[in-house]
Amino acid sequence: MIPHIFARALSLALLCTGIAGAQSAPAKDPEPTSHDFLLHNVHTESGTVLPEAHILYGTYGHLNAAGDNAVLLPSHYMAEQHGYGFLIGPGKALDPGKLFLITTELFGNGRSSSPSNTPEPLHGPRFPVMTIRDNVTAVHQLLTDELHVKHLQAVIGFSMGAQQAFQWAVSYPEFMDRIVATSGTAKTYGHGIVRLESEIAAIAADQTFNGGDYTTQPKKGIEAFSLVWTAWLFSQEWWRRELWREDDPKLTTLGEVIASYRDNFIPNPDANNLILQMRTWESNDVGHTPGQHDNVEAALRSIRVPVLYMPSATDLYFPVEDARYEAQFIPHCTLLPIPSLWGHPAGAGASPADGLFLNQHIAAFLAH
Repeated sequence: MIPHIFARALSLALLCTGIAGAQSAPAKDPEPTSHDFLLHNVHTESGTVLPEAHILYGTYGHLNAAGDNAVLLPSHYMAEQHGYGFLIGPGKALDPGKLFLITTELFGNGRSSSPSNTPEPLHGPRFPVMTIRDNVTAVHQLLTDELHVKHLQAVIGFSMGAQQAFQWAVSYPEFMDRIVATSGTAKTYGHGIVRLESEIAAIAADQTFNGGDYTTQPKKGIEAFSLVWTAWLFSQEWWRRELWREDDPKLTTLGEVIASYRDNFIPNPDANNLILQMRTWESNDVGHTPGQHDNVEAALRSIRVPVLYMPSATDLYFPVEDARYEAQFIPHCTLLPIPSLWGHPAGAGASPADGLFLNQHIAAFLAH
């Protein structure tokens, strides 16, 4: 979500004193090496077959000779492979000098196969809804066929990345040693679906949208979508304390903040891509995994690996109460809410304190 918020979060994380509290100068974020994985005849849960599909992904470091140092970091809403810089680097939870890190991009982000870049007959609104399981199945093929990764140390995910982490633990219960989920749940519950539907409706209400067959982007609809999304992004106290002043000191009034989010929420957005990933989000439910009989509780009980579950204490997208409900069914679960006023982005290190909290506890969890 909100790339400019998370870009700042990455730089803020570098200002943290590090896991050991060292006072060294912040280093430049490591850069991933970018790749494009091509799949053929992708069978989706909707029944549509994609003749070709691309997954864009990044790698940091190298797979060791034993093949046991890989960590998967699946992307969040409309994000790309740089989305985990708050955890990556010397002195942080994930050191690419020791680990092989893979950052994958969800279908629908405009770079991996998406409504905007797929030719007819599957262009635009005809592109199929891709479930979280569709994404996980495709990335499993990427890992095993292209990268020759047979096992992961961990899957670590923020937001829709957390949704993927839970799905990995249910679909491939022995493929990883553990998972970490920040600001995301194993199922999207009714309140979250209502929010997503309101944002989809905001886009669709623009006459330019034309059912998804637009010739120019529905600018007014995307602006309305952005404002609805922003209203849920941070906690109410974040707004009361005007913590947006810490996010961007150049903004001096609430009106400027509102205009900034309305106009710059997601750079160069495509309406069909925005909607596709919202459909992916709202359809998420590990209970729909084959063999789980549409029972989210049974699916959570099937998770064999240790889970570090880190909801944001003030998240309005994935309320901490939903995480508490799910955690009781996971056999080996540590529920550790992030004590933050930054709402949903706390799970991506939106403030220096959030970044330090995440790095300390994720590093300790991985060390076990």
